[in-house]
Amino acid sequence: MSGFWCKEFFVGHDRCAMKVSTDALVLGAWATLPQAGPALDIGAGSGILSLMLAQRLQKSGLNPQVYAVELDQDAALQAQDNVAASRWAAQIRVIQADILTYAATDNQPELRFELIISNPPYFQQSLGAVDAKRHQARHADTLPFMELAKAARRLATSNAHFCLVLPAGLDFITVAEQTGWTLQRRCLVKTAAHKDAKLQLLDFSTSAGTSRIEQTELLIQQSPGQYSEAYRSLLADFYLRF
Repeated sequence: MSGFWCKEFFVGHDRCAMKVSTDALVLGAWATLPQAGPALDIGAGSGILSLMLAQRLQKSGLNPQVYAVELDQDAALQAQDNVAASRWAAQIRVIQADILTYAATDNQPELRFELIISNPPYFQQSLGAVDAKRHQARHADTLPFMELAKAARRLATSNAHFCLVLPAGLDFITVAEQTGWTLQRRCLVKTAAHKDAKLQLLDFSTSAGTSRIEQTELLIQQSPGQYSEAYRSLLADFYLRF
């Protein structure tokens, strides 16, 4: 089985259209943790984000409560296998469902989440992938940005955070603000100091907060083959090499 080893769990991803990537790893380590309520992983894929959240919550002395919702059946089944093989099998619930109708079909329709996290499909109006599952995982056809933001807002508590990773050039902030989210933090991720930012990590809140947005940068490699100290520190609990 192909997959990715973290320090405390293994993530198989051979049945998933999208494999474990830097995008998911930095988001899972960077996202704001819920302090009391449950977390929701939208488009869970292999379950990597849910497992990372469970590990971080347990380390912080908090009770992991994670719901992982995945549209694709094969990916959902693989996420279930990954969760079952981990120490958090009782704390992570994998649900094969469309997040746009999830609340209406779930057994707990009143459940609201203190953290909503997503590494969503983001390609729009581009040529589709040859593989239908890969197309679904990469393109926003089945989960447009506006619908994603609305679904997250509908399922959020009054003090929730909504954390995402997206390409640096995409404007999700305007869409999120139109649906009642307020940007709290934004981190631009660079693969090298001389290159433009590749990714952006976004942290929205349901509370108005302050008008000041925390803007930071994360450098992955300070020189070829040499990871930066900030990147090592962020992923120290997960990367085997750190």
